Amino acid sequence: MDKPYCCWMLNLRYSWNGTVQYLHPVVLFGERDIVLVDCGYSGSLKLLERELSSRGLGLEGITKLVLTHQDDDHMGAAAELKEAYPALQILASWEEAPYISGERKNLRLQQAEKMQAYLPEEQKAFGEQFCQRLRAVRTVSVDGILRPGDRFDWGGGCEILGTPGHTPGHLSIRALDGSFLITGDAAVVENEALAVANPEYCLDVGKAQRSLEKLEGYGCRRYLCFHGGCLERG
Repeated sequence: MDKPYCCWMLNLRYSWNGTVQYLHPVVLFGERDIVLVDCGYSGSLKLLERELSSRGLGLEGITKLVLTHQDDDHMGAAAELKEAYPALQILASWEEAPYISGERKNLRLQQAEKMQAYLPEEQKAFGEQFCQRLRAVRTVSVDGILRPGDRFDWGGGCEILGTPGHTPGHLSIRALDGSFLITGDAAVVENEALAVANPEYCLDVGKAQRSLEKLEGYGCRRYLCFHGGCLERG
C-alpha cells in the first residue's frame, strides 16, 4: 500500500484497431473499505482482476465502487463487477444515479445521437458505431448516493467534491491533507498541466471550466486524472 497517500492509481491498457488507450481508475484504502473509483469500459473485469492481482489484491477485496459519472469508460464495467461480486456497493451522485441505473437515457448517448445529423458523411459510420457502443452498455443499480461535502476515511481522509460540467453530477475526490485529488473527467493532464477534458463533449463547458479552476485552487500535491495519469505539484 502507498503509505503516504493510502491509494493506488491503476493502469488499464486498451487496444483498438492499432491505437492504444490508457485509463487510470484509483483504489482508496479506508479502515473498513477498499474503494475503487471508476472501472473502465464494458469488458474490463479481467483487466481489473489482473491489475489488482499484480499488486497483491483480489477484486473480491473491493467493498465499494464510486462512479464519478455516467460515461461508459468510467462505468461500463460496473454491471459485470456487481454480477461477479454481488456484495460490492455502487455509489454515485444523485444527479448521475438515474443514468447509471437506466432510469433515464444516458446523456452522452443523447448528445451523440443529436450530433449524428451534423457529422460529415465520412464520419457518420464512426458516429453510429459510437452510438451503438453506448447503447450496449449495461446499466446497474446504484446502492448509495454521494453528495458534495461528504467525508470518509478513505485514502487517509477525503471529501467528495461536486465538479459539474462534463456531466451534470460529476464528482471528484479530494484528500483532506492535500496529498491527492482524484479528478475523474473534471481535469485531464495535457502538456504537464491540467486542462478541461474533451471540452467539445462537455455538456456545459462553462461549468466544466469553473470546476477545473476549483480543482486547481486546492493546490494538491498529486492530481490523479483518469486520462493522462498523475500530475505532481511541489
